[in-house]
Amino acid sequence: MSTETLSPSPTAIDIGIGGMTCASCVMRVEKALKKVPGVDSATVNLATESARIAVHDAGMEARLRRAVRDAGYEPLAPNAAIDAEDASAWAGFGPVGIGLALCLPLVLPMVGDLFGKDWMLPALWQFLLATPVQFVLGARFYKAGWHALLARAGNMDLLVALGTSAGWGLSMWLWLSFLWGGAAEHAAHGMAVMEPHLYFESSAVVVTLVLLGKWLETRTKRQTTSAIRALHGLRPDTAHLIGRDGEVDVPVAEVLVGDKLVVKPGERFPVDGTLLEGRTQVDESMLTGEPLPVTKEVGAKLTGGSINGEGRVVLQVRAVGVDTVLSSIIRLVEDAQAAKAPIQRLVDQVSAVFVPVVLVIALATLLGWYFTGHSFEVALIHAVAVLVIACPCALGLATPAAIMAGTGVAARFGILIKDAQALEVAHTVNVVAFDKTGTLTVGQPRLTALAPVGLTNDEALLLAAGLQSGSEHPLARAVLQVAKDKALTVTAPTDVQAVAGRGTQGKVGERTLLLGSLRWMAELGVDMAPVAAQAADLQAGGATVSAMAEQQAGGVKLLALLAFADEPKPGAKEALATLKARGIQTVMISGDNRGAAEAMAKRLGLDAKDVLAEVLPGDKAAKVAALKAGGKVVAMVGDGVNDAPALAAADVGMAMANPNGGGTDVAMHAAGITLMRGDPLLVAAALDISRRTVAKIRQNLFWAFAYNAAGIPLAALGYLSPVVAGAAMALSSVSVMTNALLLKRWTPEKGGK
Repeated sequence: MSTETLSPSPTAIDIGIGGMTCASCVMRVEKALKKVPGVDSATVNLATESARIAVHDAGMEARLRRAVRDAGYEPLAPNAAIDAEDASAWAGFGPVGIGLALCLPLVLPMVGDLFGKDWMLPALWQFLLATPVQFVLGARFYKAGWHALLARAGNMDLLVALGTSAGWGLSMWLWLSFLWGGAAEHAAHGMAVMEPHLYFESSAVVVTLVLLGKWLETRTKRQTTSAIRALHGLRPDTAHLIGRDGEVDVPVAEVLVGDKLVVKPGERFPVDGTLLEGRTQVDESMLTGEPLPVTKEVGAKLTGGSINGEGRVVLQVRAVGVDTVLSSIIRLVEDAQAAKAPIQRLVDQVSAVFVPVVLVIALATLLGWYFTGHSFEVALIHAVAVLVIACPCALGLATPAAIMAGTGVAARFGILIKDAQALEVAHTVNVVAFDKTGTLTVGQPRLTALAPVGLTNDEALLLAAGLQSGSEHPLARAVLQVAKDKALTVTAPTDVQAVAGRGTQGKVGERTLLLGSLRWMAELGVDMAPVAAQAADLQAGGATVSAMAEQQAGGVKLLALLAFADEPKPGAKEALATLKARGIQTVMISGDNRGAAEAMAKRLGLDAKDVLAEVLPGDKAAKVAALKAGGKVVAMVGDGVNDAPALAAADVGMAMANPNGGGTDVAMHAAGITLMRGDPLLVAAALDISRRTVAKIRQNLFWAFAYNAAGIPLAALGYLSPVVAGAAMALSSVSVMTNALLLKRWTPEKGGK
């Protein structure tokens, strides 16, 4: 007999990375990390300046950091880029300001030329101004470019270093040649001694423009990470703990499950808990996107990060640290922003060969101009322009910047996009399947009819409430609520068993009871004739009908018929109409009998053909798979544990938060998108932000490619100077980031339109 050893699931390690400048850097770091033994996968994000590595040994972080350093980059704390955003808006501008100050005298002669003035500085002054810019402010380009060469790769820094060094070196050669022979020769022939035209200003200005572009890019990045920073800011540093010596302030990190905490008006709840004392209005807008406060009574669940609106309250801690809802939300947003969209593969493939191709084009430009009769000086300047404008900065930022902005603004409105793949696929969805109970309906059904057989109403109610007194099922709660309203004393059951997709069985006193669907009763051979007509009428009216029976020596005897009614959620009908107006087919999946399901569908504006009724929980995934037949792209929306397989089977799973719990956390893990409010209108909004984000990605990639596709030929043909090329290159990165930031203006309009 062989024993199979299961390998542990991978552990994610996050590392911040400093010094990355373009898509080629991303490729280099990923390659270096994947070479480390024990690494399953590595994803590097240029916009967040971070890497997420999947490993089986959590103790590998030191080796991974060493691999990053050996590749020529600086390993940093995981949230270094986010934590640094608290700095001044002018942080990092110092080198740029110095570069601009030194370049200004070099650029002024260009302005003078427009007015016919000769303001050209002497060569010595040009040298003194340009050299610090080239080798002090531009040292970062040499360092990163050298590491790229050692790794037999290329990046933006290498192109900038080569291009500007060529311009500076050409200027030095022309100047020194003039000093060593040219000036004397002119003087010997009685000619005016005129210094040659130098290109110090081109090299210095290009370095400064690139630095300015990187600084502007960094400022823009601060805005794309604002969603994560806002979520981190929801965590209080201290909590008011009720200890043996009274109320004391302790760090939140020291709070334990079971502790009792005091929260004062206007303070944020430090962790997840249950309300023990007091009554309050809670602002959960940063978590759910819902602007209206929510009333919380004793026993209500409280979420860390939300704001206590009224009075002093006491809570008992339910979850701390990584187990809190807020931590889960932060992790989901970070996962999404760290992930790589499928469309990014194209960028990675291009980046892998981009720099070598550019170097070949630059060399061809140099030789082409030189061998067509032009001076080496002219040929070199055109080659420098090619090197400068070809930097692939924008390519590396095009996708992650849009994903960060899109997922960030979505999170602000209660839409958590778990991964980039879900984001990219969602915009192609043409079928949306909804679970009924708790998703399209309120999920709090009421007991509307009780028809006993051989019992009084109260006797039947006591038996039904007793059997379900330990259940959290919505139908069970409806029965218990009626018993509570009538002040009946309920007997706790024994030997209770849940029969999947059918109902519950157990003992109340000495009686063995079964309560569940009519389909189950038929399977057990229960005689339903006494209530058949009533059951049909109730089902036709849209009620969910169950039956209670007793296991006796002679078989299973019917005791009562129970009917439950649920109400559609506010906005559910409008949400379905919105999706239909967009050409998206909507389907409702329900475990109810067809009559009840179709009655609810009619109230929601759904056609009978779009109703899948009498579906067992285990069969939902199969129904979703059937909907995907014929190339359909299906999104599944559900709210409970039983929806998890269907959410996983769909092209895009959407888990809808259930205020009563009910396994939403399980659904969240199976889904690619989580809707933090139980509002069906968010489904249309999620599809809309997906569509807009993908559109921004495509726009960014188009412009990034367009800059290079148009700029390189223009530079090679001599239409762009190195200075203009440097400005265009810097502008490309900033324009891509700015275009992505336009997503931050998005708001879900009414109906998600």
